[in-house]
Amino acid sequence: MPAKNSRKIYSENSYYHVYNRGVEKRIIFQDEQDYAVFLSYLKTYLLPKNEKELIDKLANPNTGNKERGNILSLLRLNNFASEITLLAYCLMPNHFHLLLKQKSNIAMDKFLNSLGTRYTMYFNRRHKRVGRLYQNVYKAVLVNSDEQLLHLTRYIHRNPQPSLASKASKGQAFQDLLSQQPSSYPEYLRKRETEWVDTNTVLGYFAKNSPIFTYQSFVEQNNNEDISNDINIDINF
Repeated sequence: MPAKNSRKIYSENSYYHVYNRGVEKRIIFQDEQDYAVFLSYLKTYLLPKNEKELIDKLANPNTGNKERGNILSLLRLNNFASEITLLAYCLMPNHFHLLLKQKSNIAMDKFLNSLGTRYTMYFNRRHKRVGRLYQNVYKAVLVNSDEQLLHLTRYIHRNPQPSLASKASKGQAFQDLLSQQPSSYPEYLRKRETEWVDTNTVLGYFAKNSPIFTYQSFVEQNNNEDISNDINIDINF
């Protein structure tokens, strides 16, 4: 029987919650460099590729051999800027969550296969291991409503919350605790701007000037609320 949320038939112009974790629940991000490399891959896949600029640099006689090699790699690399929109993400030591919108019905699968293969090759090379890195194929949940979309971003951004209670008792701000793992939450709080993360779709549902109905209050209120069943998340994936 196929694993829950692992189906491979996808719809065009649709939103999906995508997640996966390490094989045998192993750590897939061992340090800051691993997080940074995964995020750099997201950036190169999701930002538009300026091929003319790259070709001009390649033709420049002052371009060094190392830079030429990097340019050639970028020119060969797949790019999904016109096919995939990333709305939210969170990277945890042994798993990740992404909220995506795909334009065509095959874009997301191509994107995730490219991302997964590239990161596995990097991770195995750096940490001197062989074999698959992820437990299985990625899981994907189709988003069926605006409510589900909003609560998914809340769930994703609250993913670092275990042990928050003990840390919060020391006086650290809740938003700072949530931001301890790499995620798009700082973008949603307007503390950071990232061109390849779309916050406008979700923030458009919230009042800009109201101190009550803000995205931050939506995420940080009701700390003990479990919404995983309501938004179709397999918490035991």
